[in-house]
Amino acid sequence: EVQLVESGGDTVQPGGSLRLSCAASGFTFDRYAMSWVRQAPGKGLEWVSAINPASTSTYLSPFVKGRFTVSRDNAKNTLYLQITNLRPEDTARYYCANSGLGAWGHGTQVTVSS
Repeated sequence: EVQLVESGGDTVQPGGSLRLSCAASGFTFDRYAMSWVRQAPGKGLEWVSAINPASTSTYLSPFVKGRFTVSRDNAKNTLYLQITNLRPEDTARYYCANSGLGAWGHGTQVTVSS
């Protein structure tokens, strides 16, 4: 069974940092590109970042470039999203996804508030 389990979300003040993790199981992790997608309250899904299987290419939304970093550890079957200089508009539920398999996690909540 394919599973994606996100963790690391929290409530932080503006300017703070977080590292989100996504533990993958049930498929050969190092054969698939992986993505992060977020959904803010009352809004649609927004693609945030993606990384290819070998970590040789990463992609970031222009809205987060310079503040977000995507990475992966294939030995640990884990995807990461490092977020710095958090802004209130980053408040959202963050999901990791394997689009090749059509698999999504349940998400982890990030709230940015003073």
